[in-house]
Amino acid sequence: MVAIHTNEVTLQTLHFILAAYGMTFIIVYGKIFEDIRPEKDYTKKWNTLWNCPLCMGFWVGVFISCLSPYTELFSFERSFVNAFLLGCLSAGTSYLISVLVDDYGLRLSSRPGGEHVDD
Repeated sequence: MVAIHTNEVTLQTLHFILAAYGMTFIIVYGKIFEDIRPEKDYTKKWNTLWNCPLCMGFWVGVFISCLSPYTELFSFERSFVNAFLLGCLSAGTSYLISVLVDDYGLRLSSRPGGEHVDD
């Protein structure tokens, strides 16, 4: 019985991570938001939010955690602590996946030392 509960929690967490990454990717990189997304200007905090998967990932995680009672994909207790922690989980995993994957699949560097230059 414990294994079933553990598998369920793991699957719910995976659903949350994938939903958060998908929404973060669409907002930060998707053409659908191209007209409303500010240009990259890292001297302005608002622009950083819209162009940074780590920053946007946090707020997407907080937003999705608020949707928990309305979906069957995952069910987390609604609290400020859970919203904060799920925001952190979303930010970390969204950033990690965006570093490892690009439009062409796995991001592999041909530069010595594994350096990658972001466009």
